[in-house]
Amino acid sequence: MNSLENDQRLKTILARLHRQSEAQTELLVSYIRAEGYKSIGGTEADLTAGRGFWRDKMVALEPAKAEFCYALCRALDVRRAVECGTSYGVSTLYLAAAIRDNGGGVVIGTEYETEKVAKAHAHFSEAGLSEFIDLREGDLRETLKILEAPVDFLLMDIWSPLVRPALELVAPHMRKGAIIIADNTGAHREAYGDYFAYVNAPANGFHTQTLPFDGGLEMSVKLG
Repeated sequence: MNSLENDQRLKTILARLHRQSEAQTELLVSYIRAEGYKSIGGTEADLTAGRGFWRDKMVALEPAKAEFCYALCRALDVRRAVECGTSYGVSTLYLAAAIRDNGGGVVIGTEYETEKVAKAHAHFSEAGLSEFIDLREGDLRETLKILEAPVDFLLMDIWSPLVRPALELVAPHMRKGAIIIADNTGAHREAYGDYFAYVNAPANGFHTQTLPFDGGLEMSVKLG
């Protein structure tokens, strides 16, 4: 089964959501440039100050990146994935589709904004994938405190100050051979300093590589 090819309902939903996301791109880029990237890579106070703008904005992986995540999850036979930063649930649908196609399991998502949680749940239901998704509402530093092992795959598309706390909660549960994907590590390399410090520390057992997707896509493999 390849849901991205054969599930017409899912294909229709994803195409619509990607169009909605693309329609917001110019506005998001303009805002980020105007405020100096503070609301996505500044201090926690900067993030809080920017929530009013981001509260209703769709933040989604581009289709090529999302399809790559689907393919990785199929290749790894992923049964338990964690997604940090669900937003409207676009990338969650790719992960859940892969897990369904693998024979079952769960995507554990986490999202702070109540409005986004509600819309994500609606998209999951529309796609018929709700049973494969555990979406937790709130601060990920709380929502990810309880995880079952092993975690096979971690997708990180969150504000950079939350990267290190997320890694410290999830990575210890990841099995050997599990993969972390982090978005925009090329475009915002300095902001991802805590991420690179973690995955490059020998004691944590990762090998990492920046893949040449737009903005850079980090793939870190847990080797031990």
